Parts: sequence; structure tokens; C-alpha cells
Amino acid sequence: MSGRVEGKVALVTGAARGQGRAHAVRLAEEGADIIALDIAAPVASMGYPMGTKEELAETAALVEATGRRVVARVADVRDRDALQAVVDEGVGAFGRLDVVCASAGVSPPARPLWKIPADEWHDVIDINLTGVWNTLSVVVPPMLAAGNGGSIVVISSGAGLKGVPHLGAYSAAKGAVVQLAKTLANELASGQIRVNTIAPGTVDTPMVTANTQQFKLFRPDLAEPTLEDCVEGFRSMMPMGQPWVHVDDIANALLFLASDESRYITGTVLPVDQGNLNRAV
Repeated sequence: MSGRVEGKVALVTGAARGQGRAHAVRLAEEGADIIALDIAAPVASMGYPMGTKEELAETAALVEATGRRVVARVADVRDRDALQAVVDEGVGAFGRLDVVCASAGVSPPARPLWKIPADEWHDVIDINLTGVWNTLSVVVPPMLAAGNGGSIVVISSGAGLKGVPHLGAYSAAKGAVVQLAKTLANELASGQIRVNTIAPGTVDTPMVTANTQQFKLFRPDLAEPTLEDCVEGFRSMMPMGQPWVHVDDIANALLFLASDESRYITGTVLPVDQGNLNRAV
């Protein structure tokens, strides 16, 4: 099957690399024109590198290689005016907006809740929660005005559905966006705009594989654990036995929720996590 979002226009935040890039390219492969944005700049409190302008340009090139059009811009989801400008430009260029994927997010160093520095707390909440609210706020009006219905997908996390020790700010933000999405699903149902959430498990993106400050969760016995040191720890949490899922696994779930195949699915949370949330122990 191909062309599952043919003729549609999709906006993806956090599109420079990782899940965001995979989402943008997968939707383009299936026929959508893409509005892509990313902060493309460091967030000092996170302790691992963010996407870059060069990576965002590479995402744009990958979209264009599918034969689809793209508007790719640097914008911080914490800046509502910047988001509005990108949405206005993209809708002006393509004439509509049908699919939104709120994917931008950060994952902070692992530490107990009471030891989270204030700047780190605010960065996580401002990007992972307020950034999603900003995104939803600016995309809904043009979608309603067009009258074409549509699909909004918020990327949450398994950590938002069960509290993960040493990831308090991240878990709080990712849990809150589930409720944002559920609320918006009720508000938009009569306009035939569906709103759903994907809750990935561990995914092989730089937010995980380059986030050395979280490796201590798995190997507290080592002074400077590497990713290789942690693979078995990742694997031990997963009933299906792989250390992580791949970005394409999340992108394929997004494609289903973006397409008309899910036309009567709204207000749901779809875990893509090898059964981690469902495990008995």
C-alpha cells in the first residue's frame, strides 16, 4: 500500500533528526508535503547535543528526495510567535494543514526529583509540555478553518504512563501531554480532527544513545558507563527482548494514525514499547 497520506500537508516538530526526521520522511514517502521545524541549537541543561541546522537541512533533502515539497525552518517550540510564523508560511505555501506531529522533546540527566536544578526543570516542562501546548494552539485554527478534518499526534512516552525513578520532570511533562491530547480530542471531534498520543518505549535516537548522563540508571556501578555497558540493562526491561525499538517503528505508528485507516480513532494512547508497559513485573 502506498499514498496513504497523498495530497495532505503535515507539520512535524523536532524534525532535524531522530524520531522527528523519521516521521517527516515516512509521511513524505506516503504522499504528504512537509512543514518541518527544529530548535537546531543547544539546550545547556540537557547535557547532550541537540539537532543542528545542518541536520534539519538534511531532513529537508530527504523529504525532497521522495518527490514531495518541504518548508523547513529553525524554530523553538517554546516560542509561540516563531511557531505561528512557520505555520503561517507553510500553510501559505501548501494551502492547507492536515496532519500534525508534536515530536519535539528533550530528556534530562537522570537524578532524584529533589535534586533537579530549577533551570533543568523549566527547560523540560517548557519544551516537552508548554512546547506541545504552543504547537497545538497554533495548528488548530488553520485546520478548523480549512474544514478538511485531520489528525494530530502527540509523542508522549512510556515514562508518562508510569513514573520512572530519576526522570521526574520528564515523566511529569510526558504524562501531562497525554491529558492535553485527550482534552483536545473531545474539543475537536465534531470538526473531524482526531487527536491521539503515541507512547514510545526506548527508541534508538541520540536522545537515548548519546545521552551519557542517563547511562548511570543502568550501570551505577561504573564511573563512566558507555552505551555498550547499558545494552543488557535496556534489554532486560523489554518483554520482546530487544534493547530498543527503531525510529521507523514509531513513524509507522504515526503514519497509521495520520491516515484515513484510523478515521474513527481519537483520544487514544498507543504504546510502541515491546510490551514494556504491560509487563507483569
